[in-house]
Amino acid sequence: MEHLLTRVTDFAILRPYTLRVIFDDGTAQTINFEPVLAGHYFGPLRDPALFSQVRLDPEIHTLVWPNGADFDPATLYNWHRGDGAELAERARRREMIVVPAVAG
Repeated sequence: MEHLLTRVTDFAILRPYTLRVIFDDGTAQTINFEPVLAGHYFGPLRDPALFSQVRLDPEIHTLVWPNGADFDPATLYNWHRGDGAELAERARRREMIVVPAVAG
């Protein structure tokens, strides 16, 4: 995958977990984030109230959430080319990891 220098310029919430993301070259992606919402940063975004607090960061030009979650703009730009599927697979594997309890 080539790493593009791209910026997110706008977005719209279409439905729970789904955003229309607009880029500085005028293209747009409709992205369903639900398959990647797992782990420390992205798991809490399964709460629709938190997910809907998404904002466009004017300095890093990407989507950010109050809990510190964000996505590289190039990942968002290439979501339809498989970046989203790769992230979803990683999220699925993270959900399968069982952390043993610490005896104490």
